[in-house]
Amino acid sequence: MLAGAVKIMTDESPSGQESAPRTILVVDDDPDILKFVGEILADGGYHVLTAGSGADALRQSTEHKGEIQLLLTDFQMPAMSGIDLATRMTVERPKIKVLMMSGFTAGMLVLNEGWHFLAKPFIPSQLRVLISGLVFPDRDYDLPRHLPGAKG
Repeated sequence: MLAGAVKIMTDESPSGQESAPRTILVVDDDPDILKFVGEILADGGYHVLTAGSGADALRQSTEHKGEIQLLLTDFQMPAMSGIDLATRMTVERPKIKVLMMSGFTAGMLVLNEGWHFLAKPFIPSQLRVLISGLVFPDRDYDLPRHLPGAKG
């Protein structure tokens, strides 16, 4: 299990001063996926907390005194699903954003309003772009003109 992060991503305020680091809590019962995702995010400069279960994630959330900007959780886990975990986390931390990831193919997933979904398997660049947009929603991104939402 990957603990903490080596690099910290910060956002600069309009005055040029850095604000608090962006913290992401990654939860997956598969240790290989947990390590893979944790390393991608740590390499991207985020402060990463990792948990192998919903119970571990709730404990880490309680122990972490700072803000957690994003919960990135697997949809299907033993004992506590990602939906149950996200529901409990959003009660405790109303500002937290939620990103579910899953290889679930047996039907339709229904998520709460404002929650986001990433299908497994994914490539690192998909993860980075999606997370950057969630934790830095006010940033102006230069999208290629052919993409929906692109300027110009």
